[in-house]
Amino acid sequence: MTHHPRRRQAIGLLGAAALAPAYGMALAQAPHGFPTRPVTLWVPWPAGGATDLTMRLLAELAGRQLGQRVLIENRSGAGGTLAMPVLQQAAPDGYTIAQMPQPVFRAPLVQKLLWDPIRDTTPIIQISGVTFGIVVPASSQIRSLDDLFALAKQRPGELLVSTNGVGTTPHLVMDELFARKGLSYVHVPYKGTADQMIAVSSGQVMVGVNSNGFAPFVDSGKLRLLATFGEHRSRRFPQVPTLRELGHGIVATSPYGLAGPRGVPAPVVQVLHDAFKVAMHDPAHIAELERYDQDLAYLGPEDYGRAMREAYAAERRMVERLGLARAPG
Repeated sequence: MTHHPRRRQAIGLLGAAALAPAYGMALAQAPHGFPTRPVTLWVPWPAGGATDLTMRLLAELAGRQLGQRVLIENRSGAGGTLAMPVLQQAAPDGYTIAQMPQPVFRAPLVQKLLWDPIRDTTPIIQISGVTFGIVVPASSQIRSLDDLFALAKQRPGELLVSTNGVGTTPHLVMDELFARKGLSYVHVPYKGTADQMIAVSSGQVMVGVNSNGFAPFVDSGKLRLLATFGEHRSRRFPQVPTLRELGHGIVATSPYGLAGPRGVPAPVVQVLHDAFKVAMHDPAHIAELERYDQDLAYLGPEDYGRAMREAYAAERRMVERLGLARAPG
């Protein structure tokens, strides 16, 4: 269902008001009046990117509900997985939480890691999701995916394609697209969206593949969007085809939420969940998501935990199909 932005904000405001009493009850049941000090939210992307900006606003809004600040710590690199070691080592007291992007469900399947995204986490809330797209500079002669493949064929080894990191969804999708056609490209990974989009728009790289963080650059006329990876066309860019429409049979989206370390007590989870649920429905947060063509995708702790397990299983099937699964041991 699609809502007009003003109607969405009204819905958000009503939702936030309705949630407040339940939040107060959960707060009263939490041990020792949790929280009694600031909560740290780890974001596995650089400061200044789309995810970081939306998380900072969400943290500010949630902090008002909690009566304590929610502090953002950035730990970028490794394709968005570097908050996982923090969760694995943190005390399960609710004062350390992290954003859970899709790559955390893939990384342990393709390389040996000491953490597990299911075993070592306590689901709190799913917030939103991103889809992905392929962009080129507005001045580029590349106007379609066919143009992109033709250039790769004409100039083997010269096509510079940037993504938001090794092993991320954009990276794997591009590998699959090019492999099917027997073509190659030079991969240029970036730690975050903002730097990557500036590099693409300035012509330092020829192509960029990333999440909805490209939206302001497309809106401003600096970038051209060739295709998106969602199930349906973007509401914001309805003229742009999807990969599936173009006959590639690929749909790739990336829901995300918040989790704590393994073993966070249920009353603490409830307090965090309720505070962030009120915050995510705040009209200011909804408006910030809309800047990046994102919608709310709420799930509570139990449903989010189920979705996390399903995501892990789906990633396992994908890496096995692509022959990327790491050897046992």
